[in-house]
Amino acid sequence: MHLGRTTLSKFLIQQLKGIEGSTDLGALLVDVAAAVKAISAMTAKGALGGSLEDVQSGGYLGAIDRQNVQGETQKKLDVLANDAMIRACEWGGLVAGMASEELDEPYDVPAEFERGQYLLVFDPLDGSSNTDVNVSVGTIFSVLRHRAPEAPVLADYLQRGREQVAAGYAIYGPATMLVLTVGKGTHGFTLDREVGNFILTHPNLAIPQDTSEFAINTSNARFWESPVHRYVTECQAGKAGERGRDFNMRWIASMVAEVHRILMRGGVFMYPRDTKDPAKPGRLRLMYEANPIGMLIEQAGGVATTGRERILEVVPDQLHQRVPVILGSRHEVERIERYHREFDDGTDRPFVSPLFNERSLFRPEALI
Repeated sequence: MHLGRTTLSKFLIQQLKGIEGSTDLGALLVDVAAAVKAISAMTAKGALGGSLEDVQSGGYLGAIDRQNVQGETQKKLDVLANDAMIRACEWGGLVAGMASEELDEPYDVPAEFERGQYLLVFDPLDGSSNTDVNVSVGTIFSVLRHRAPEAPVLADYLQRGREQVAAGYAIYGPATMLVLTVGKGTHGFTLDREVGNFILTHPNLAIPQDTSEFAINTSNARFWESPVHRYVTECQAGKAGERGRDFNMRWIASMVAEVHRILMRGGVFMYPRDTKDPAKPGRLRLMYEANPIGMLIEQAGGVATTGRERILEVVPDQLHQRVPVILGSRHEVERIERYHREFDDGTDRPFVSPLFNERSLFRPEALI
C-alpha cells in the first residue's frame, strides 16, 4: 500500500488550494485520470481485446474503414479511447463541452447532464499508428474556462494556449504515467495497478537548459526551411563542425513519447514548417497537441515555439488548426529561434553541405 505517499487526488487538493473553481477543476482532472486508466487497459490488451470475435479479427489492434476530420484512417483504439474520454467526463456537471481530434465538431454535453464551467480539449490517442507495432502512445488534454451560462459555441474553444488552466498527457509504455500541470510546475504520476491510484513519482520536472539530443523526421529534410537545415546540419557535423560536440538524433513518431523523453532528460523536438504540403503551415494540431504540450514544457523550464512565435501566444482561428512545433531545452530552442530570425531578416549564413567538411575530400580548399 502507499500510506504516506501522495496520490493524484491529494496532490490536486494541495495544488489547487485558493484557485477559483478549484473543486470542479480537481474533480475534472480525476475524471480524466479515470479515462486514462481505461485507455491504458485497452492499449495493454492489444490483440487480445474485446470478445472472441474481436480477438479473431485482431482484437483492439488495426484500423477501421473510416477517416477522421484530419483525413487520417482511424485505428480501433482511436475510437475506443475517444469514447472512453467522453463517457468519463460528460456526466459530472464539470464540463460545458468537449472537443476531440477525432471529431469534426465540438461535442455537446447531453441535455440530461448538468453543464460545468470548463471545456476539455483532447487527442484521445496520440501516435496511434504505433499501436500495431507496440510502441508507446499517449493521450493529450487541455482544460479551458467557459464563463458563459449558455452552451459553448465553436468560438468559445478558440482560446490562446496561455489561457489554459490545466494541461497534461498520459503515456502508455512499460508503465502508465500521467504528467500534468495546473500552472504550478510540471509533475509526473505513475499508475499503481495493484491499488488503482496514480502516485506522484516525478515532482517538479525540470528540463536541462542544454542538451546534445534532438528529434526530427529527416525523411522530410528536402522540404525544410533554411533555418532548420542549418541547425540539423550543425548537429550532424558533431565535433568536427561549428558546435564542437557530438549530438544524438532520435525519432519515435509519437509526440507524447518524444516529449516524455525530453521532460525526463532534456532534448529538442522539431516538427517544423515545411513545403511538403504548402496548404498546411505545420503538421501538429494547435489545440490538441501544441498548446497542452507547450504549457507542460514551459512549466518545466523549457521553451515551446513555432520557430517564429511562442506557441502559447498563437491565436487560433479554427478547431483543427495546425502549427509548426519546436520545443525542449531552452538554449537549443532559442538558437533555432535565432536562426529563423536571421533567415527572415536576411542575415543568416548560407547553407553549407556536410559533404564539404574539414575531413572530406570535397572540402572547398581542395577544389581550388
